[in-house]
Amino acid sequence: MSSNQLAALRRASPDRCKVWIDLDNSPHVPFFLPIIEELKKRGYQVIITARDAYQVRELVDFHHLDCKVIGRHYGKNKLLKVLGTCLRMAQLAMQMIWTRPDIGVSHGSRSQLLTCFLLRIPNLTMIDYEFVAATGFIKPTWLMLPEVVPALSAAFTNCPVLKYPGIKEDVYLSRFHPDPHLRERLGVSPEDLLVLVRPPATEAHYHNPESDLLFEEVLAYLSEDSKVKTVILPRNERQAVTLRHSCKESIASGKFIIPKQVEDGLNLIWNADLVISGGGTMNREAAAMHVPVYSIFRGKIGAVDHHLVQDGRLVLLGAPADVRSTITLARRQRDTHPSAAGASPALITIVENIDSMVRFNKPYATAVRSE
Repeated sequence: MSSNQLAALRRASPDRCKVWIDLDNSPHVPFFLPIIEELKKRGYQVIITARDAYQVRELVDFHHLDCKVIGRHYGKNKLLKVLGTCLRMAQLAMQMIWTRPDIGVSHGSRSQLLTCFLLRIPNLTMIDYEFVAATGFIKPTWLMLPEVVPALSAAFTNCPVLKYPGIKEDVYLSRFHPDPHLRERLGVSPEDLLVLVRPPATEAHYHNPESDLLFEEVLAYLSEDSKVKTVILPRNERQAVTLRHSCKESIASGKFIIPKQVEDGLNLIWNADLVISGGGTMNREAAAMHVPVYSIFRGKIGAVDHHLVQDGRLVLLGAPADVRSTITLARRQRDTHPSAAGASPALITIVENIDSMVRFNKPYATAVRSE
């Protein structure tokens, strides 16, 4: 069979096509879950790899994903980051050279992008933060952004830029089902005011030490109110060890809680009265669910967060003094369900594009705006 005949057969039969999804960071797990489900419904074989970083492995296990964990996080040192990315690229290439997927899809995985470039595999890279570090001259085949992000400010240029409606969190919010037993499992009574806190990403390239000062002031403020229970979600075990030591009195008294097992992030947000986070995804998840949320992120503020601030769904904290003057510790009313059922327009647009890219080697132009 010729290569042209094989390509035609693959276009006609999605179940013969392979989509490779790489989970590089913890927010990618819930984001890709509905995408994986929709692709499988269409007959695609979905190959999943993941990096052992920021609780990705634990979330993969929590959601029972059939996934191969390859590579890990190499800390904050820039040289080690580069070497770690290249090492993981080599490890991924050893797997994919035999698997030969029809397309690689990720939300900003540099290792996958480099692997696809090396093996000449078409690549769709999605990002929702326009200040993400680029990968030099190596560009994805297609780049996809939320429609509120201006394409011209994206880190990647000289490749087709597509848009999807809404924000990244809209892709999976419609799948959410509240867990009425979560508070009881965490030891939080119905009368307690529950605050969910996510520390800054201290090992990220965009980390600003000002976030650490805000985080320290947040913990001091929350420890003073006897009616407040605070759930802290460390990003990794190293951060968890540090917090258990620095907050040992508040943890021993039950005021601060570090969950012993992996919990669904959306359910933690939904059960909280407010959220304070140093990371973009949890801020945007809370904003999408209309939960009061305060950001202690002090890097460059992206277009998505600016959009949420203008919409009144996100509050940015700029200095330690803002913690006590701005954060309102109050109970909130919860609806029975935070979102409408069914697939979101964002999910449909992304899946239609992947489908069209694999079948016809071009994006689904009628569903998106191409820049």
